[in-house]
Amino acid sequence: MDKDIAEPDPSFERIGIEDRLYGEFSDSLNTKVRYSVSLTECALTIQKISSSSDRNKVVFNLTDCVGCRAYKVEDETDVGAFFTAYFYPFKRRWMSSGMARQRVEQCFRVALVQDPLVNLQEAERWARAIRDASILQKPRRDGVVYSQLRRACRVMLLVNPQSGRGQALRYFYGHIEPMLTEALVPYTLVITEHQNHARDLVRETDLSQWDALVILSGDGLLFEVVNGLLEREDWEEAIQTPLGILPGGSGNALAASVHHYTQSPPVWGEELLLSCGFLLVKGLVSRLDLVSIHLASSRRIFSFLSLAWGFVADVDIESEKYRHVGAMRFLVGTLVRLASLRVYQGRLAYLPIKDGLLPNQGPRDHATPSTPKQGPKSSPNQNCCHSSNSTQNTAPNSSNNAITTMTAGPRPANQKGPPDSLLPDLEQPLPEHWMAVEEEGFVLVLAMFQSHLAEDLLAAPGAAADDGFIHLFYVRAGISRPALLRLFLAMEKGAHLAIGCPHLVYEKVRAFRLEPRSSEGAITVDGEVVEYGPVQGQVHGGIARLISG
Repeated sequence: MDKDIAEPDPSFERIGIEDRLYGEFSDSLNTKVRYSVSLTECALTIQKISSSSDRNKVVFNLTDCVGCRAYKVEDETDVGAFFTAYFYPFKRRWMSSGMARQRVEQCFRVALVQDPLVNLQEAERWARAIRDASILQKPRRDGVVYSQLRRACRVMLLVNPQSGRGQALRYFYGHIEPMLTEALVPYTLVITEHQNHARDLVRETDLSQWDALVILSGDGLLFEVVNGLLEREDWEEAIQTPLGILPGGSGNALAASVHHYTQSPPVWGEELLLSCGFLLVKGLVSRLDLVSIHLASSRRIFSFLSLAWGFVADVDIESEKYRHVGAMRFLVGTLVRLASLRVYQGRLAYLPIKDGLLPNQGPRDHATPSTPKQGPKSSPNQNCCHSSNSTQNTAPNSSNNAITTMTAGPRPANQKGPPDSLLPDLEQPLPEHWMAVEEEGFVLVLAMFQSHLAEDLLAAPGAAADDGFIHLFYVRAGISRPALLRLFLAMEKGAHLAIGCPHLVYEKVRAFRLEPRSSEGAITVDGEVVEYGPVQGQVHGGIARLISG
């Protein structure tokens, strides 16, 4: 896929990093008010000409600029032309504390001469220069390897009109469509009509028509898209298609994770939508881990977010009846489930990080499976928010995450997607280097692949989109209702690992296996209910692409 950006305007190249582009223009609504406007490679500075005070000087960082356009009004008596720049800087909220991106529009009238064509050409010169400079100023983070969407990026935008409280189309027309227009991003809107519509569509469509697939919905629609891509004959190429997420559901966990990775202040609701829309039009693409999940029926699916069993899965399913209250449905569901807290019987085992193949390590021979080692059992007074591999705090580079510590079992001829080199068949015993959890009574088991479990639940604060880890949490039986509630309240700010809960255990792992023994219960993958029974999964580091910051 072509990821080249447009060539910078030559006139802007000539001004150099030390110089600037300078002009004097009228206010778009009042021609008696004039501004001096200067453009450098990183900022647009505006000041009223009638004032010498720096208080009337406004500086816009071009990192916050999504686009600029030039135009002529229809009034034939007006020889002037206009250019308008669009910014989404962080500003203080008006009615509450904190910062969030807010839309700011700066429009100027160009009337240098009496020739309308010359004025329009000057407005277009400024619009091009601002666009080109803003393209070069991306909100990159240190240590993250990016590629970039080409310009103009062709986007297929899939919307589930029923997601959340049925507000997805309103969000699109109210926020996203104007932003795409400002950034000159062409798109095709696809409104999904039934379950698996998106899955079938991306499995069959000619992906060469599109530079990105963007989802405006909850996490379930992206689950369909990911699995549709990996069911294609050309899955290796298809899964490289950049994926974008815009929050339109009630959970919006991946959207919240994408925002969290930018290290920006927390936001929710339509502020989160604006943040993700901004990242979309900026067009930076990073790697995304996927986890292959094997179910009891031998079916394999791919997950980008989470697998849950026990309390979390029950809340997710049972709170569907409260969907009309939006993201609050999870809080309501949590309180209802706490009133009748269950304990689930089962067995859990995992492959620690240290037994995965890390950079500069050779492969290990684990061809003969035997009884897994018993994991550490914590005493009641010990803080169990620990990891037996806590020395492995730094993730290997995602490009090196192809782990081959054992030989995979026979692969069905019709199976698409990457092979699972860490997993034996579900019917086979696990290799001896796996760790078996000694406890068999659980309140919940949660495998996280991103930072957020919901828009307001920071479940894995140390996670990254391509860290190559499965962040495995479990809560042992014996926890009280008040303690479990405190745990979830602390999770809103990602503080649950610091409160010293003796029943919570956290591990970074490469693979896991869960074997429920309780007849009652449910398993969810990315919020979707899957068949109940033994399940296992392994991480595939960085095999997908995510539009992020």
